[in-house]
Amino acid sequence: MKKRQKIRNGIIIFSFLLLPITQFYFSPYLIVWGASRGIITASFFTFALLMLGSLFIGRAFCGWIMPCAGMQEIFFSINNNSPKTGKLDLLKFAIWIPWISSIIILVILVGGYKKIDYFFHLEYGISVNNVYMYIPFYSVLIIFFLNSVIFGKRANCHYICWMSPFMIIGRFISNKFNFNALRLKADVTKCKECKLCNKTCPMSLDVLTMVKNCNMENTECILCGNCVDICSKNAINFYFGKKIKND
Repeated sequence: MKKRQKIRNGIIIFSFLLLPITQFYFSPYLIVWGASRGIITASFFTFALLMLGSLFIGRAFCGWIMPCAGMQEIFFSINNNSPKTGKLDLLKFAIWIPWISSIIILVILVGGYKKIDYFFHLEYGISVNNVYMYIPFYSVLIIFFLNSVIFGKRANCHYICWMSPFMIIGRFISNKFNFNALRLKADVTKCKECKLCNKTCPMSLDVLTMVKNCNMENTECILCGNCVDICSKNAINFYFGKKIKND
């Protein structure tokens, strides 16, 4: 394993260990609760930053920092199979659209946001700050655990993640206006079709086909760099800039 992947794995596992502190900063419920009272909460800022950041780093947050990413990759040792994807990847939008709609409706009903309370229901900035907070904490863990062991690699990212649509939309905007951003590029002439990139992709993408088509853009790509680091022929690389014309 390349040093970069060791660092990445260390970061996401450490982020997972911090989940009792950080969980509500990513909470889909907290932002709804705040909206019903006209309060901008911590999770509002988190989701806004995820979308803003995705303009320049795509879904790299999913690959490098997301707390439950570490938990999911730990479970690769239990089920390393690829989940069914394709149209099923749209399931998360079936969750996200009603959720976002409910937030907008609640804000309108209460007459708009009236104040900012970053630590709304975050005593001392900690999510799990009393015994009752273990209920939502372990509920999330159980859901993510079951999805991972039943359906396979990063099934939660494919099916139920309420955060990834923010980044997918942000990446779409970035590509539409061709912003300078973190990207992958491929040199098909160096590819030996060993398929190691496919085998090591935590999102179960057909990276080989992406390389052959010289199109490394995929809404489910989390820019983890596994394909870059596993390729001994240097056929895939990171770069920061505008989309390459044939990409």
